[in-house]
Amino acid sequence: MKNNAESAFSKVPEVTLIFWIIKIAATTLGETAGDWVTMSLSLGYLIGSGIFAVIFIGLVAGQIKASKFHPSLYWATIVATTTLGTTMVDFADRSLGIGYPGGTTIVFLLLIGSLAIWYWAEGTVS
Repeated sequence: MKNNAESAFSKVPEVTLIFWIIKIAATTLGETAGDWVTMSLSLGYLIGSGIFAVIFIGLVAGQIKASKFHPSLYWATIVATTTLGTTMVDFADRSLGIGYPGGTTIVFLLLIGSLAIWYWAEGTVS
């Protein structure tokens, strides 16, 4: 359990049963939003990925600049993460033809790259 000083500086919620219930709901919402924009609105995976990338970058910037935990910002960022990730992997599979393993590899490399940049800039990924 966190002490008061750690809680004051944390920008993420405690991992509890409620956390996992909300996380599963957020993942489902992200998948649904990605399919709605790319397939139901017929915008396609490339345009959908671009839309979700802009939203994701904006929310991540807000999360980084936040001085404390804001539940709505945190969970919006989680939904944006799942939406962008799903849409990018669908683009790789269905548009580029490299399959889910290829799409997942691209998303994984982007994650590693972002963590490397974060570590280079901050000296830690905490």
